[in-house]
Amino acid sequence: MSSGYFIDWDGNVRSVTDPGGGYRCEVDTAARYVAIATPVGTLVHEATLYRSLEDVARAGMKASLVPGSQPWGERNDW
Repeated sequence: MSSGYFIDWDGNVRSVTDPGGGYRCEVDTAARYVAIATPVGTLVHEATLYRSLEDVARAGMKASLVPGSQPWGERNDW
């Protein structure tokens, strides 16, 4: 599996190796693309692949890295 990070729909940084929510990531490193899908393959989110946290910061993103154990959705939703 590839390594790297993406921004979820709440503006958090997540690792492609531990996206959480029961989701899995399909990564195209050449295209810098991450597809986040359910275990059966339903696409739920698409994102840009960042190879490092430094790349996220260099892109101007001010987001926090969250563990896979943090639920997806707005804080008010959980």
